[in-house]
Amino acid sequence: MAADPERALRLLRAGELKLHGQLTEASNAAFYCTVEQDGESAVCVYKPVRGERPLWDFPDGTLAGRETAAFLVSAATGWGLVPPTVLRDGPFGEGMCQIWIEADPGAELLALQDGEEPAPGWCAIGRAEVGGGRTALLVHADDPRLRRMAVLDAVLNNGDRKGGHLLPAVDGRLYGIDHGVTFATSPKLRTLLWGWAGQPLPDEAVAVLGGLRAGLDGELGAALEPLLTRAEIAATRARVASLLEAGVHPEPSGEWPAVPWPPI
Repeated sequence: MAADPERALRLLRAGELKLHGQLTEASNAAFYCTVEQDGESAVCVYKPVRGERPLWDFPDGTLAGRETAAFLVSAATGWGLVPPTVLRDGPFGEGMCQIWIEADPGAELLALQDGEEPAPGWCAIGRAEVGGGRTALLVHADDPRLRRMAVLDAVLNNGDRKGGHLLPAVDGRLYGIDHGVTFATSPKLRTLLWGWAGQPLPDEAVAVLGGLRAGLDGELGAALEPLLTRAEIAATRARVASLLEAGVHPEPSGEWPAVPWPPI
């Protein structure tokens, strides 16, 4: 269903939402659901606004709104990195509803390696403690799908790109989930995807960023207005402009933790 976004969005918006259980590992209220209409059904996640824990550094808007905004930006890139997501009413009031992605258990995006340099096909994140006073090199795959995600996260100002928020699907697509702590007006980028830091942006990314800049001044910007504050939208425009001006992947500033905790 995620591979057909328009069909998925129609179902998410208008289908009957049925709760089947709560996802107990989530930090905010999240429910495993199905959505059904006219003989079609899909599995989805529903996160009601009333189940959100207040965050001091995100005083405006809702996490559900940010998750929906992240989908709209992802859709505007053409990369389809965020599963179809809508803001709708549900059994516990308004909330985010997103198509469920079943991850491929055989896909390997992160690894621990011995030595000081990553093996071919991998990018270094940093050293990680592995017990017994030993450390290993934490790496992520040198994968164009992950590189696109790194660019998207820089645009979204994603403060929580953990390994568990990366879902490689069985059809070969890659999705990112849990975008509640995005779009802050101050820099908050925390991610595992630092392997390309300081490297030139691919031509594809430059073209996509140019499209986003135009979209944020037009239809995309208008679509984000009910979901984000004006200051947050302006900050998103500024991040896109800064990425285009610099022409490189961002690097950790050293002013805040660069990697989320726990990283996986």
